[in-house]
Amino acid sequence: MAETTGQLPNESASAPAARYTTGAVVILVMALAPQIIEFLTSCAGLIFNFSGRGPLQVLSAHGSALILAVPSLATQSFGGKGSLSSDTLLALIYSYPMLAVAVFTFLVRPRAPQDYFGGVAMMGLALFALWASSDLQGMHGFSFGAGTAPRMFGVLLLLLGGAVAGIGLVTDGPQLATYHWRGPLFVMLAIVCFALSIRPLGLVVSGLASFLIAALGTHETRWVETLIVGACLTGACALLFPYVLGLPMPLFPRFLVQ
Repeated sequence: MAETTGQLPNESASAPAARYTTGAVVILVMALAPQIIEFLTSCAGLIFNFSGRGPLQVLSAHGSALILAVPSLATQSFGGKGSLSSDTLLALIYSYPMLAVAVFTFLVRPRAPQDYFGGVAMMGLALFALWASSDLQGMHGFSFGAGTAPRMFGVLLLLLGGAVAGIGLVTDGPQLATYHWRGPLFVMLAIVCFALSIRPLGLVVSGLASFLIAALGTHETRWVETLIVGACLTGACALLFPYVLGLPMPLFPRFLVQ
């Protein structure tokens, strides 16, 4: 944690206000981050021949969803037929609330900025989880569906994040701290690497590679110990998931087992 954040030196009176404005802009970007990421992915798909929607389709779908999400919801509420699209749900559940928080952040001055922006980040994560689980089955009577637990935890995280942000508004607390991106960046890269490589390369290769990528998140990594721990964890996962839990996960690269 000490490597991720560090306190800023004393700032002038105008500096905090400028940083709060920057924070509001960051929240604004967060509100549109899923749309931006899909657009960039679709652009990359033109180069690497990924399947999926093209850039123009992404722009059209998300643009119309952001503009027409509320009318679409009103139409369905007053007897319209059909379910809302995933793009429309993304706008309603995630983007609109985060845009509202961004506008609110422009207008207020939190007394504990670190707590406020931390709470907002938790709210953003919760809203995204609620959208991601929106197409999963809910409860049927007393029977839990696949989406019940994610929604419950999403709502709890949303309430907790709102409480933390509210405390940051009304009580004095720490100012914003500097943030080092190395740790979170390599952890996210490790997750993406595992997601993309698990099918073609199998659990053994993708698991060990993801562990080593995550280890790059700190300059304190000792590679001999890291390789030993990574090999042990990969071996344990190779026994746990396919054999103990019975999950159909490939162990080795596809070209070796074919």
